[in-house]
Amino acid sequence: MTNSHQNNPSRREFLKHSGRAAAVTAVAAGAVPHVHAAEDNTLQVALIGCGFRGTGAAANALAVERGPMKLVAMADVFPGRLDTSLRGLTRAVRARYDRLAHAGYESQIDVPEERRFGGFDAYKKAMDCLKPGDVVILATPPAFRCVHLAYAIEKGLHTFMEKPVTVDGPTTRKMYELAKQADRKHLKVAVGLMVRHCRGRQALYERIRDGEIGDIIAMRGYRMSGVPGRFLFSQLPREGESELLYQVRMFMGFLWASGGAFSDLYIHQIDELSWMKDAWPVSAHAVGGRHYRGDMVDQNFDTYSADYTYPDGTRLFFHGRLMNGCHNQFDSFAHGSKGTAIVSASAHAPGRVRTFSDQAFSRDKQIWAFPQPEPLPYQMQWEDLVEAIRDDKPMNQTERGARASLVTSMGRMAAHTGRVITYDEMLNCEHEFAPGIENFTMDSPAPVQLKDGRYPVPMPGMVTNQEYAT
Repeated sequence: MTNSHQNNPSRREFLKHSGRAAAVTAVAAGAVPHVHAAEDNTLQVALIGCGFRGTGAAANALAVERGPMKLVAMADVFPGRLDTSLRGLTRAVRARYDRLAHAGYESQIDVPEERRFGGFDAYKKAMDCLKPGDVVILATPPAFRCVHLAYAIEKGLHTFMEKPVTVDGPTTRKMYELAKQADRKHLKVAVGLMVRHCRGRQALYERIRDGEIGDIIAMRGYRMSGVPGRFLFSQLPREGESELLYQVRMFMGFLWASGGAFSDLYIHQIDELSWMKDAWPVSAHAVGGRHYRGDMVDQNFDTYSADYTYPDGTRLFFHGRLMNGCHNQFDSFAHGSKGTAIVSASAHAPGRVRTFSDQAFSRDKQIWAFPQPEPLPYQMQWEDLVEAIRDDKPMNQTERGARASLVTSMGRMAAHTGRVITYDEMLNCEHEFAPGIENFTMDSPAPVQLKDGRYPVPMPGMVTNQEYAT
């Protein structure tokens, strides 16, 4: 393991310095020819979705050790985000080259104005700039993931797609089929559940498998914080902005676009604990509520508590809260018959994983801890993807990412309906939040509509067959 991994900035650190992707130029209409690399092994990259996560993912892609990697095309439904994202990426690449005392950072970014695309069909134009075997990053709101992945598979592109990859039963079923299509074409697909690539969690998983803490008998997860700025939804569409574009821009406030706060934030810990358990939950019982929403117009609850049950009866108790002035906590724990494990401590990275021989996490009962500092999992997921591409190793995380997305949605639906929701019920639920999304244009109606100044919100016990009234 080289130290260069540890010098790569995390997404949060990168964006703190380069600014959040948001404003500026460009759209070329018409066909754009493939960008042909010189006679070398350069992997060309297209970025679809130029916001916070997409820009961070592209920075990680360009920093892989087994390059060369080259960004050649970008797309976003909002053309104004393209230039800001590009400037941030250029600064990040230049800083890395300076840090390593290398020259020629310009060779990694070649996105002239004619290869920057805006609008709902921009994803096709950007992918059309690539050749089979290149790489596309899918980082738009999750609602568009199936549509974009289907086109990537059609074009023969390896793919990195951000989580969650589905938000409801119908899109999960579609994603399962896309997983089979990717396998048939021998394409590599990575999903942004980066904790799975954390070297510390991988070591912890093996120790749990080897019986270090005994049989897992219960798990706990907490993600409790104040309200981040991206979850403040008091404003309505800007002057001249369509309802659809407003909801895409504020996608974390709308269940159709993102699965809301529950799916967007809590999927990581639900996934990592299920990984440690080596199983997926079969049902969920949950509660939640809108306590201090005030003039917020989104569909989220302030608080969620979910009780997941696994096939052998083991429980995962997950608690989420977005509320200012309360106790904050961001941890994941596994309790075994012989001891305990810390799976996450205060954040996704570093994990600071440890095992203990008691149930109280006593310092003097610590068995093992992964050495610090840890390689960043955001970077490791890209190192692993590129290694799979270059060495033709198996990697198709589509089905696993869809399953993690579905069981997260299962807990969300349980809270929103007030019922116990099983895995099969969630998978076969016919409520598709955004049918026909592949045909969206700038003039399309939004999937949910205002009524009396509010969007439809979940009403547990009153609307029980789906998550909100339509």
